[in-house]
Amino acid sequence: MKTETIALIEAILEKCVRGALIRTRSNKTSRPFHEALLTKEMVNASSFERSFSTSFGQGPVEEISRIVAIDAGFTVTRQRQTLVNVFKGAIDEIERISSGLRSGELKPNWEREIANILAFQKGDTVVRRVLSDLHLEKDGKEIFISIKTVKPNLDQTEKAKKDLLLLKAHDPNFETYFGLYYNPGGPRKADYNWSLPSKIFDMRHDPVVLIGDEYWDKLGGPDTYTKLLEIFARVGEKTRNEILSL
Repeated sequence: MKTETIALIEAILEKCVRGALIRTRSNKTSRPFHEALLTKEMVNASSFERSFSTSFGQGPVEEISRIVAIDAGFTVTRQRQTLVNVFKGAIDEIERISSGLRSGELKPNWEREIANILAFQKGDTVVRRVLSDLHLEKDGKEIFISIKTVKPNLDQTEKAKKDLLLLKAHDPNFETYFGLYYNPGGPRKADYNWSLPSKIFDMRHDPVVLIGDEYWDKLGGPDTYTKLLEIFARVGEKTRNEILSL
């Protein structure tokens, strides 16, 4: 990872920490019972963590993703709009799949779903607009990624699934992914244990799902996840004392 790339990521992280510190200080609320039970330091630390997590899980993750992918040689666009032209039969099949998954009548299986959609190759077509959090392009390959919080709700996950299926129906050569920037269940993909998105995707087996190291290594190449943790740790060493002094 280039020196300038590391510097850009460190600047984003420091800005996030400083912003969370400012918000925590300005929004301090007296919690005498909490402080008596947990200590004042723990209550302040909890308030800071909530503020940081809320802000970091939005724009900063997407921007760090963009920077990492550019470092790896991709041309990258955030919030990329794509107009897809899809057979009406495929549109109806996407709706059938989504409804069946949501109701529990169907079990998620990405390869089977793609095969069913691509079976429709005749008839009228429909134009739909798809907004992708990240669009990557290199050597004629196009990658579309829907980035979500690590514990997305059902509506967010269903919308992402429909968008990814529409992109594949438009062009089977597109690479499409549902990305979570870390795994709240543990180090392995098999550890993912948040139930809601598992109704829509097979979170442990679908190749369209990228979690944690798979997500970052797709953007930046092997060991990107490990390198990022090292960057986070270095920034943490610089800011930790200020957090602890809240």
